[in-house]
Amino acid sequence: MPRSRSEFDDIRAFEFREPSEVLDHELLYTVYEIARLLQGLDPGTELDPETEAILLDWAIPWMLDHSESFVFAEPESDNEPGYYGLR
Repeated sequence: MPRSRSEFDDIRAFEFREPSEVLDHELLYTVYEIARLLQGLDPGTELDPETEAILLDWAIPWMLDHSESFVFAEPESDNEPGYYGLR
């Protein structure tokens, strides 16, 4: 259900950082690690599954929007995530 703006104390501009502001050019990351970095967290931070799902909801569209900035490497096995880095 929509809520009135007056119910919120802090309303900010909707801005995303550029990939080069978030990622180290020499490293490749899983999408899970990128999701953490976008929130200012260490990529190794342990999260509960619900929080991780929410962060992925933000990270995946951001990655798609900046797809020209990324390269990827195949995972070592079928049950592991792929790795992404700066082009």
